[in-house]
Amino acid sequence: MRLYTLSDVKLNICQKETELFKIAEKKLKTKPAYFAIKKKSLDARDKSNIRYVYTIEFSDTPQNRTEQTYPQLPKEKMPKCATIVVGSGPAGLFCALRLIEHGVTPILIERGAPVDERERAINRFFSERLLDENSNVQFGEGGAGTFSDGKLNTQTHSPLNREVLETFVRFGAPEEILWLNKPHIGSDNLKKVVKNMREYILNKGGKVLFYTRLIDVEIVDGQLRFATLKTPNGEEKIEVSALVLAVGHSARDTFEMLQNRGVPMRQKDFAVGVRIEHLQSNIGYAQYGNAYAQLPAADYKLVSHASERAAFTFCMCPGGYVMPAASEAGGVVTNGMSNYARDQRNANAALIAQVSRADFDGDDALAGVRFQRRLERLAYEVGGDNYAAPVQLVGDFLANKESNRFGEVLPTYAAGTSFCELRAVLPTPITQALKSAIVDMDRRLKGFASPDALLTAVETRTSSPIRIERDETLQSIGVKALYPCGEGAGYAGGITSSAADGIRIAETIYAKFLQ
Repeated sequence: MRLYTLSDVKLNICQKETELFKIAEKKLKTKPAYFAIKKKSLDARDKSNIRYVYTIEFSDTPQNRTEQTYPQLPKEKMPKCATIVVGSGPAGLFCALRLIEHGVTPILIERGAPVDERERAINRFFSERLLDENSNVQFGEGGAGTFSDGKLNTQTHSPLNREVLETFVRFGAPEEILWLNKPHIGSDNLKKVVKNMREYILNKGGKVLFYTRLIDVEIVDGQLRFATLKTPNGEEKIEVSALVLAVGHSARDTFEMLQNRGVPMRQKDFAVGVRIEHLQSNIGYAQYGNAYAQLPAADYKLVSHASERAAFTFCMCPGGYVMPAASEAGGVVTNGMSNYARDQRNANAALIAQVSRADFDGDDALAGVRFQRRLERLAYEVGGDNYAAPVQLVGDFLANKESNRFGEVLPTYAAGTSFCELRAVLPTPITQALKSAIVDMDRRLKGFASPDALLTAVETRTSSPIRIERDETLQSIGVKALYPCGEGAGYAGGITSSAADGIRIAETIYAKFLQ
């Protein structure tokens, strides 16, 4: 029997999804033997008639789902030396998973701790302000994305994106990420998912080494030959067949080492700014009107060209927290996080403005890193030299005066806050762009410029400040067997695109070993 697909099927917010099954039954004139939701989005353009919009698929015969299998690398083609994946964020994890599925058993190294120990180190930092520079919100099992919202929407159109979502579901993510228009896993679920991925890699013969950091590489005649690792037992030099650099956007010591070894890198534009917090209920009302309480926590995405420097919101976390996200002593960094339920009092998002090479001091590859570090250290000093974050109410920020009390929005930044004027932390062109953007964005999202909304500084780790150059074979230019990968190398911009890049790298390595 024919497989039917119906698009643009609408339900009002009070209707149950069982109505979709009835629609399929009416079309078939019998009960569907197979039924699936393929896509779900929310149409809130008319606040008096908010509706869910679905694409559904169904048939009167069962649909057999075949599990994807991958060709195995023949024994005679197996590499004689180690295949090392550096970093256990989405790029590294998905690269290691795909290598395993091709029969290649990699060594996955991670400078930080397993996720449970990592969470304890993070909580200790929040409560006692004792920073572990190798195991924190940036570093550790799962990468920076583990302590975020787990957003999986992406603007890339890679054919691997669907496969990334299916893999997450396979390892314990909610199945709805396969059809939601804006899928998210939630930080609480991500912790479980990355542990399941790790166990799979170990059960298939791979190695996962925590508290292990890449500290040097040896390149001979344009070929990577050795990697030196710093382990809990000392330094170890390993001969390698391939090394994947999936180190994330904050591995500054690794970037410095690569620069010293002559690995081609260049500066990359990024963005800096603050976290802005509102009451989640106010965002819900602005987006959905009186129906907001019946709907999932509202989000937003805003762009402003009200000044010469573009500004935009990024990594919006409904019902979440502003996270202390430092990875270097003496610096304050913010990030955002939500659990799956998105049920906390505040909404937060990065409110950031573009910076470019013209803003940096120097023209070398690491000039952007120095720019980030300078802002982070300023925020640390202004906040009181104890990892408290500088904060200012939006109304006071627009009026150029220091705040002295909180309004209806209370801070969620767990390491403490300190009132200041943000112009003491951010360069004047950035503060001017953010001021113009707040007023401009309020025209599209009523209440965005609420005087009681709260700004927390400083948001600097929006993306990697460098790009590790690679050629059409996905290897570092001039350095064979070295594979820059994911967001840290400048080739992705979030969980899904990083994971997809990890898969691409794994397939490239497999094809290389086959030769």
